[in-house]
Amino acid sequence: MSNSNTANIQKQNPKEFNLQKRIFNFVVRILNLTKALPKTAQNLVLINQITRSVTSVGANAQEADGSGTRKEFFRCFIIAKKEVKETNYWLDLIAETNTAFKSRMIEILKEGQEIEAIISSIVKKSKS
Repeated sequence: MSNSNTANIQKQNPKEFNLQKRIFNFVVRILNLTKALPKTAQNLVLINQITRSVTSVGANAQEADGSGTRKEFFRCFIIAKKEVKETNYWLDLIAETNTAFKSRMIEILKEGQEIEAIISSIVKKSKS
């Protein structure tokens, strides 16, 4: 495929193809979301939990990327899978308990589900 065809496809579908960059952007979006949330007692718990889980997704994906063995790669992505599932849980809770933010969160909720599906696929393929 020529560079111009690739550029046209990317304009039509602006999704990031680099998983590490996509996860990094997801982490940043969530951290920025947590800054904007009202600092109620309830939200402070949710902010703490989601900050821990989402940053762990990024850290474990980076560790997998630098792993020296297949076993280490698999282990890191298993952890990343668990952490992204947890992150999606906290996102759902934030959206349901902060209705003023729900519409703002539609894309980030979708991105979390897509990243979870990608990581799950990597884990499934790494088993074989």
